[in-house]
Amino acid sequence: MPKYRIKKDDTVLVLGGKDKGKQGKVLKVVPEKGRVVVERVNFIKRHTRASQTAKGGILEKEAPLDISNVRVVCPACGKPTRVGRRRIENGKTVRFCKKCGDLVDK
Repeated sequence: MPKYRIKKDDTVLVLGGKDKGKQGKVLKVVPEKGRVVVERVNFIKRHTRASQTAKGGILEKEAPLDISNVRVVCPACGKPTRVGRRRIENGKTVRFCKKCGDLVDK
């Protein structure tokens, strides 16, 4: 399974599809399928039947996007960027912005 450089709670920009240009926070990363769920992006309607515990109707929820269609927005420069990894003095691996060089993980 590949290691992705997008994590939960990152702010991302959607690069393609019907929601191109929208920004949102990553709610969930599904590395097995290479997909991410982004807050308020890629809404689908789900028709549900009523049960004893839940009310029926049409629910709207976010559907997963392919991870290649999103790019991390750098908190320092505010631009969508690729993310690299580097080790700092104490041996910890952190992510950094490839445009400005500032750390994405604080």
